[in-house]
Amino acid sequence: MQQTIPKPSSILRIRVWYVVLLVLSCVVLVRVFYLQVIRHDYYTSAALAGQLKEYEIPASRGVIEAYNGDDIVPLVLNENKYTLFADPEFIEDDEATADALRDVINIDREELLDQFSLNSRYVILQKKLDEDVKEKIEALELTGIGLRETPYRAYPQGKLAAHILGFVNDEGEGVYGIEQALNEELDGTPGQLKAITDVRGVPLAVNRDNVVTEPEQGDRVLLTIDIALQQQLEDILKEGVEQSKGAAGGAMVLDARTGAIKAMANYPTYSPASFFAVPSDEADVFQNGLVSSPLEIGSIMKVLTMASALDQGVVSRDTTYYNPNQFEVDGSTITNVEESGGVGTRSMEDILQLSLNTGATWLLKQMGGGEINDTARTTWHDYMTNRYFFGQNTGIEQGYEAPGVVPDPDEGYGLNIRYANTAFGQGMTATPLQAVSALASIVNGGTYYQPRLVDAIDTGDGERRVVEPIVKNDRSVKPSASQDVRTLMERAFAKNFRTYGMTSLPDQYSIGGKTGTAQIANPDGGYYEDRFNGTFMGFVGGDDVEYVIIARVDEPKIYGYAGSVAAGPIFTKLAQTLIDNFGVQPKSN
Repeated sequence: MQQTIPKPSSILRIRVWYVVLLVLSCVVLVRVFYLQVIRHDYYTSAALAGQLKEYEIPASRGVIEAYNGDDIVPLVLNENKYTLFADPEFIEDDEATADALRDVINIDREELLDQFSLNSRYVILQKKLDEDVKEKIEALELTGIGLRETPYRAYPQGKLAAHILGFVNDEGEGVYGIEQALNEELDGTPGQLKAITDVRGVPLAVNRDNVVTEPEQGDRVLLTIDIALQQQLEDILKEGVEQSKGAAGGAMVLDARTGAIKAMANYPTYSPASFFAVPSDEADVFQNGLVSSPLEIGSIMKVLTMASALDQGVVSRDTTYYNPNQFEVDGSTITNVEESGGVGTRSMEDILQLSLNTGATWLLKQMGGGEINDTARTTWHDYMTNRYFFGQNTGIEQGYEAPGVVPDPDEGYGLNIRYANTAFGQGMTATPLQAVSALASIVNGGTYYQPRLVDAIDTGDGERRVVEPIVKNDRSVKPSASQDVRTLMERAFAKNFRTYGMTSLPDQYSIGGKTGTAQIANPDGGYYEDRFNGTFMGFVGGDDVEYVIIARVDEPKIYGYAGSVAAGPIFTKLAQTLIDNFGVQPKSN
């Protein structure tokens, strides 16, 4: 048999294919080695990345507490509610799901179907569901429907101290009041869950690659206010505003020895638990007007003008002067109310008791050597801004504090008449908080304490930070001037106390006060002839002044001067309450 010998060209092709296959095999082996050995960690991480998701674990917001006598009780707590949501991609039957849910959560069927049609993987259907509703929904076992536990603020004292507290909005941010001012401290630090998920994005409960960073709870805040006094103040304020048919009002009690606010409220008020029910055109009700709404404070300013003149030494407590009952300044006429007593000799006590605009103007003149000039203006401006801290925020722990306006003593038209007006509380603005803090510094011996609402903060790591009184000026006025103003205010109050609704003076206690009735400025210029704000500012104590009080009533509709007949009774009832129930020490002799 003849043997067939392959042609040289065939042998060559076989050898070429053999080499090609060998090279390809080597490439595959090298690639496999590269992927499985050299790049093992990279591709493992890449594979995990498709299944790893991070979830934020919300922190528990800090509790807010206050005093109730010697006890401490909560004003704001946290409670867990549930947010109902849908992932439309996993809902198997939109209509059946809507039918099952509508009776449980009382939502219109068509509204649910519209929500299911949204191009989103996370659609919120309803918030703040209770535990029993959550259990009913879970029992339905609906695919694509989930529940998320969410903390919300709870208010065991109801509406009490609403304007002090503020609230937490739907985005979890503190707005207004303490909630806004201390949002960072109260908010805490969210935790983080890094978890391996299944194909639907649901975390796998057991996996060694799951990582949890625990959330840090927000700080616990203890306020200076006393709940019992706060409740009584709110009741007295409501009654006073309604009896005087006022549009609104506010009142505050401040400890003259420390700057701590013991009670503060506005009326009308609202419920922080249902802030969302307040119509948008009524959102002003959220503002704490005592710190956020400056006004022309009127004749209560005369106390501060008197204190400045006494401190300067240009008058004494026993000084008298000739009162012409009107002054011409920069072509304008300054006059008094009808009950001023007319032309004649007047005392320092008369300036406060009769509320003489001309008397306050005369005091300003004495600061300028007998006339309103650059010296008078700059001296009075220094007292207003550097002693009484008008025109700047006090630093109170409240959202939206406003500084008010003090006119410049060197620039502008009609400087002398503008400054004459400020001497009796017009042509400038201040908040009731600024006014009562200034009064505290005048009657406590001359120390200006920064007003505050926070007594202590307990941090998340267990440390307590006690908030000590902050002295902003240790000599607003000399002690002698402080004592003189206190005596003049006591005498003025004693002559008018029945006008303010007090039937008799408590002999063992020291009470002084000053009214303020200010015309409301017209945005088009000048003042309304028939619209007034009433204020009353004063103190109560024994040998020493313990508390200062301010009351404000906007546009009362009652016969008489707004400061006397609308704000005065609120002051006297609060003073009597402090004496009767809150340990004011009587005079030693």
